Amino acid sequence: MGLVDVIKRWRLVQQGLSSGKKRRTSSGDGPFEKLDRSLALRGALYLGFAVSLLSLLIGTESASMGWLAIAGVILVCSLAIFHLNHQSSARRNGTVFLVFGGILTHLWLVRVACGFADGTALPEEYEFLILPLAFAPMVHSVLLGQRAGVYSAVFVSMFGALAMPADDRWSFLAISLFCGLIAVFATKRVRKRGRLLRAGFWVGVGALLVDLLFVKISLDSVGLDGSALWQNFGKPCLVALITGLLTGLFVGGILPLLEGVFGLTTEISWLELSDLNHPLLRRMQIEAPGTFHHSLIVASLAESAAEAIGANALMSRVCAYFHDIGKLKKPEYFIENQGGENPHDGLTPTMSALIIVAHVKDGVDMAIKDKLNPRILEVIREHHGDSLVYYFYRKARERLLEEENRGKEEGGEVDDLPKVDEKSFRYPGPIPQSRESGIISLADAIESASRAISKPSPGRIKALVDEIVFKRVKDGQLDACGLTMSELTTVRAVFSKTLRSMLHARIEYPKDQVEDPPSGLGTKGGKMVSVNALEKARSQKLKSDR
Repeated sequence: MGLVDVIKRWRLVQQGLSSGKKRRTSSGDGPFEKLDRSLALRGALYLGFAVSLLSLLIGTESASMGWLAIAGVILVCSLAIFHLNHQSSARRNGTVFLVFGGILTHLWLVRVACGFADGTALPEEYEFLILPLAFAPMVHSVLLGQRAGVYSAVFVSMFGALAMPADDRWSFLAISLFCGLIAVFATKRVRKRGRLLRAGFWVGVGALLVDLLFVKISLDSVGLDGSALWQNFGKPCLVALITGLLTGLFVGGILPLLEGVFGLTTEISWLELSDLNHPLLRRMQIEAPGTFHHSLIVASLAESAAEAIGANALMSRVCAYFHDIGKLKKPEYFIENQGGENPHDGLTPTMSALIIVAHVKDGVDMAIKDKLNPRILEVIREHHGDSLVYYFYRKARERLLEEENRGKEEGGEVDDLPKVDEKSFRYPGPIPQSRESGIISLADAIESASRAISKPSPGRIKALVDEIVFKRVKDGQLDACGLTMSELTTVRAVFSKTLRSMLHARIEYPKDQVEDPPSGLGTKGGKMVSVNALEKARSQKLKSDR
């Protein structure tokens, strides 16, 4: 088919019907995406995780037939819970590999740390303090969310406890679970890498507290002797804090690598992408200032609404910045960038609609060329869904109706007139596939429509928001984004509140006047004297006095 396409394109170029250039397209159906959703590969990952985990645990001193049966039951339960309760992660083989690979890496690091402690004959109280107990929960919480972090914290603790000697099994389970949950709670909405170091600090504090609770660190020998206090309490505190900080530092260092390999984006990266000095946004400020201002308002609306329903607010803001970059190709054809003359006046409605619709494909082309985040590219494609360019569609219908009436009056044939095809006036789609994309779609339509309100009032703004949201729901534009009716109610309320603050009325200030003119200048006809006239009269009076 590739050779046939090349020949067809060459013929079109020869006929002058094509430039020979091929539009960039996203690799949404490429081989990597097919592998990422392959059921056979997913089954192989599940099987590989089970075999690798059992082989990692069998080499420990606690291995026995009863122990092996317990490990097998816990393993089956972990796979079932992941498949049933973490479906968003289980649908992609990349995230499946990240979760299972993170757990295996965590257990391997624990074994290495235990071997290091035994090889260097460290005191018993140091044994649990040098273990990287928060590695997998911290990684999964930052990359995949807190639910994935809790899953990792529970099962690395259970599998790690099976690998420990019988005397330390319950102690390890409690300390590992407690530290893992601390790491999960401390990494909620991490927007700066310094938060990871703070999370590591609290993990170290948690490990120290649980060690004291299980009497792994004894304070009985601590008296007035400062050296004993340092040896029995000071050093363990320092070791626990250093281990936690090193864990946070290591996780922060490998996050960019994991994001690139698994196609994930943390809030740290979204915050970096929100810089308005991006070349495309700088171009928009200069070449399409109206579109840039529109994008800023849409970003504000989308961020507020996403935060209200628990969606990714930072991602919504960044994607809204870039959702209309395709208008940079022909900025003068969009009303927010027009100063006076409207270029659509000289075009047919069909041609105008083609230009308007093309900004989505142009935006995708520019996003791929500039290697923007895949989530931004998805929002660019989906923010209009397959909705109708109603203004030009109605204009085309009215023009056709006029032609038919004119033909009937003149006695001509009206059946030969070209029909108005609704498909020619629709965006290519697809409809929004995520909550963030659905919110941006609504914010884009509401912000554009709000410009037509002559005298904005709370009632008019609320009616406008409700009308647009209900129209999108009725048209099926929100069927695939996952927004519930209760969430849409919250979104409508947030949009109305935000628009009221943006479109508030201002007090009409009077011209500069004075209430009590000085004596000798008076008023003219009982009316107030303007400041400019007053100053002029004052200067003339001073000249006459001299």
